[in-house]
Amino acid sequence: MALGAAAGPLTACDPFGRDETPPPPDPLRPLLDESLALATAYRDAAAAHVDLAARLTPIADAHQAHATELARLLDVDLPSTGPTPGGAALPDPDAALTDLRQRERVGRDAAVTACASAPAARAALVGSIAAARATHLEALK
Repeated sequence: MALGAAAGPLTACDPFGRDETPPPPDPLRPLLDESLALATAYRDAAAAHVDLAARLTPIADAHQAHATELARLLDVDLPSTGPTPGGAALPDPDAALTDLRQRERVGRDAAVTACASAPAARAALVGSIAAARATHLEALK
């Protein structure tokens, strides 16, 4: 019998018996990524539309705070954030607000879904994120 056949397939095996299969991604990672994307979108819109900055900056800060807490929970580092060079905001203020409202709706729905399936230890944080996103929609009216 050949050594390879006796030892079994050699893909993803370790001679010391350790499992080399990476763990699945954390189910809250998409919520973290979305929080960062929302913070950036708000900062871009505030930079592009200075007259909206006082209204949008606190919401950007809230999304950044959510990302910070999620990163702490997931034990990952956050990338630095700020307005995107050249800005990705829509040039018309009304269109920018419409875009932010749509992003916020999608984000709220994702947070509600994540909250419903989160373990109890995580549900309070995710629930507060969902509630904050709902209030952001009101602030954008």
